[in-house]
Amino acid sequence: MKKKVLIMPAVMAFMTMILSGCQPLMVFDTKGPNAKTLSDTIIFSIIVMAFILLVVYVLFIFMLSKYRASKQPAGYEPPHEEGSTKLEITWTVIPIIIVTVLSIVTVFTTSKVEHQQTGYDNKKPLVIYASSSNWKWHFSYPEQNIETVNYVNIPTDRPIEFRLYSFGPITSFWIPQLAGQKYAMSDMVNKLHLAADVEGSYMGRNSNFSGEGFAQMEFETQAMSQDKFDKWVKDVKANEPKLTEAKFNKLLKTPFVGRESFSSTHLSFRPAPEMDMSKHGESHKNDSHNMDHMGDMKGMDMKGMDMSK
Repeated sequence: MKKKVLIMPAVMAFMTMILSGCQPLMVFDTKGPNAKTLSDTIIFSIIVMAFILLVVYVLFIFMLSKYRASKQPAGYEPPHEEGSTKLEITWTVIPIIIVTVLSIVTVFTTSKVEHQQTGYDNKKPLVIYASSSNWKWHFSYPEQNIETVNYVNIPTDRPIEFRLYSFGPITSFWIPQLAGQKYAMSDMVNKLHLAADVEGSYMGRNSNFSGEGFAQMEFETQAMSQDKFDKWVKDVKANEPKLTEAKFNKLLKTPFVGRESFSSTHLSFRPAPEMDMSKHGESHKNDSHNMDHMGDMKGMDMKGMDMSK
């Protein structure tokens, strides 16, 4: 038993040594307010769980030492011990408190990152439609009327609102250093808010396994000053071709492409599936009403038929 107790710290030390050679986790190297909020929540959860493990291991070693096997006469019978109500209440209440605290923190964090970041209330967000297809990302800037493939440029110190959808299977849009992940699905649009405080290059990816080209669904996010961003937009408008429907259809069918830029977007001929729940519900009601009406018409036709012919 003592050997097993000694082996556990050795294994943990070995794993720590191996993992220390890996690159630092990008979720902890945050460059934006939403990413910082999520990172703080993850760190808080890790500290809570590490404290729980520490308490469990200390109690484990204490129990092994205090109640280890000892030499007793062959006819020895241990004394009868009654259960402790206080202990039972304690080990039931403590997990409830832990889960409650973690739940409250998680709900608060999730609600906070779902909205525009604090400090950017007076700034108009830059809207970018990010759509996925096998196995690439399309970024449409309706305000600037430009589009890029497999890379996206954003200005720093300005809120960004990504509107996510997919031309294929469900994917997950994720830029670890700037925000958490959110799903991109067909027939609906999800919104993701973020902002970059520091200029730089940040890699984004599809974090949801969606098929054979999943590993290649990466894109670069370049955060730059507003002046540099405006200059880049002018360069794209002046030097890049317009995106035609034929070219866009070819892009959708091509599995893997490099970085491309266009001086117009696909939104004019292939608009995003902006979801209106009220209209969606009315559509279903109309469909149901039409189906009932069709059923009545079929019933009338059947009654009016002369089955003897």
